[in-house]
Amino acid sequence: MWSAELSLALALTIPAVGGVFVALLGNKPNLREGATLVSAVLLAINVAYLVEIAPSEPTLVLANIAPGLQLTFKLEPLGAIFAAVASGLWIVNSLYSIGYMRGNNEKNQTRFYVCFCIAIASAMGVALSGNLLTMFLFYEVLSLSTYPLVTHKGDENAKRGGKIYLTILMGTSIGLFLPAVIATHFLAGSTDFVAGGLLALNDVQPMIAGILLIMFAFGIGKAALMPMHPWLPNAMVAPTPVSALLHAVAVVKAGVFSILKVGTYIFGPALIAAAPSSEPLAWIAAISIVLASVVAITKDNLKARLAFSTVSQLSYVTLGVMLASPLAMLGAALQIIMHAWGKITLFMSAGAIYTATKKTEISQMRGLGKYMPWLFGAYTVGALSIIGLPPLGGSWPKLFLMQGAWDAGQAIMIVALVASSILNVAYLLPLSARGFFAPADEAKLKKQPPALVILPPVITAAGVIVLFFLIGPIRDYLEPVFMPLASAGAL
Repeated sequence: MWSAELSLALALTIPAVGGVFVALLGNKPNLREGATLVSAVLLAINVAYLVEIAPSEPTLVLANIAPGLQLTFKLEPLGAIFAAVASGLWIVNSLYSIGYMRGNNEKNQTRFYVCFCIAIASAMGVALSGNLLTMFLFYEVLSLSTYPLVTHKGDENAKRGGKIYLTILMGTSIGLFLPAVIATHFLAGSTDFVAGGLLALNDVQPMIAGILLIMFAFGIGKAALMPMHPWLPNAMVAPTPVSALLHAVAVVKAGVFSILKVGTYIFGPALIAAAPSSEPLAWIAAISIVLASVVAITKDNLKARLAFSTVSQLSYVTLGVMLASPLAMLGAALQIIMHAWGKITLFMSAGAIYTATKKTEISQMRGLGKYMPWLFGAYTVGALSIIGLPPLGGSWPKLFLMQGAWDAGQAIMIVALVASSILNVAYLLPLSARGFFAPADEAKLKKQPPALVILPPVITAAGVIVLFFLIGPIRDYLEPVFMPLASAGAL
């Protein structure tokens, strides 16, 4: 009989079993990639059911380790939304991966698809975690499973990038995240995610909470808050489908989702607001937003520019959590959704350009939009969404974050958000202008990119338009996570 508990278990087992089939079918590329697509579709169907039942908060105990220590899945709206984003974009990225990996004759494709499946399973574990211990375990598996993807090419640059990637992510998690988990258990006798905040309900003093807040903010290195960000641009040595996984589908989204979930259910907005470190952390996030945007402008390499853009955009989520007002935290949740769809569009566009031309520098891409209008059109839509222009999904997080900053008495943060949008224009739109309006450097393309690297970014570009008009149901779905606390006087 079908049950919520079964669906929770399937969220983990579908991509994991899919990885087994991918490995077994390694010598049969069509079947191997078919197994990946089938797994992605089945997971998305299962997660759609989970999204529907999330408000009832079903729970599944995976293992009892010790009294008060369990590996547990607990479904709630924030986790359901993250799972929906990751599973939905896995379908699109799987299609794109087939076109990219074949179009560029990449080696070790079976290992690539297996690690991808494990990474998605890990992201599901993070999304559905019922406590800090479960979150930490799957967070670590996500780091380890994506390391072979970052080092996929196997050359010295890949090895160097992989070393920085793993050193920072494992160093921050073991050095800060894990001690914060242990301290939480010591202070509260549990690591469970609880409405209103586990630490707040256990009357933890704001000063102690402030120290823990710093440990979580920098210990969750996947959120790429400066100065813990260098792993992200160094990971750009990976193939573009991996970059899309890192920036949109799983890795960085697991980071900022963890920040949001810890802020909501471990601290609670009231305790964050009372913690003396929340305002300095908000300033660090605001500085990261602006500074990473400035660095992005200086990069001619398209993927490097997009990497620093991601560092900036992730800090929107951290800023929203540290502001701790209902609308700011809602804006942080919306940013996870909207940035994922916009940024994956940009990365897939970059990979499609590379597949067709082998060009990586923006200065080399003059006039290409005339030969690939659909691709450059999709890129432009994704860019305008990241900038925050209506009617595109990316406009909503900025609006709610600005309103939330005003409500929190931090109107100065609105300046950082506006400055970010202006800087976004400066580093994202030059490619569109060069592509469509500059004279071409070559008479024609040597080859058109495969359809499977053109269609996915067009789909996700359409998605950011659709998401703009879905703000009503999305807001209604997420608002109860934050608004009841406000009406109860907790915010």
